[in-house]
Amino acid sequence: MNTIARKFPTVARLGLGLVFAVMGLNKLIPFLPQPPVSGPPAQFFGALIATGYMLPLLAITEVASGVMLLSGRFVPLALTLLAPVLVNIVGFHFFLAQGGFALPLMLLGLEVYLAWAHRDAFAPMLRMRSLPNTTRIGTADRKALAVAEAR
Repeated sequence: MNTIARKFPTVARLGLGLVFAVMGLNKLIPFLPQPPVSGPPAQFFGALIATGYMLPLLAITEVASGVMLLSGRFVPLALTLLAPVLVNIVGFHFFLAQGGFALPLMLLGLEVYLAWAHRDAFAPMLRMRSLPNTTRIGTADRKALAVAEAR
């Protein structure tokens, strides 16, 4: 495997983490200039602010996920938390802002790439059947379920 292929997951993780950590902090403590918005985008952000909790929750989710990605810890959890945020960012740019597609699509691409790179962590969530992890289910039952799922 060449050097670029080995290092790209780290570069993608750090890039995605940096963007979400900075932009989430900017929602909590505005330090970057924001262009004026009007029309549907302004109404959307006005509604988020009016709830009193949604924008801070979104910002904290972005910061926490960004820090997890930057630290390299709980990366699958961070990707899972960011997935609905990214879907809404892309939807916002396609349906409300109708422009500025480059950054949202790049972030979505990084998210999908990192999810693929960490696909082993997501595999258990994608099983059609699973048994709850209780003391009543023994190892033999789990093995039988794993064999049944493999078929």
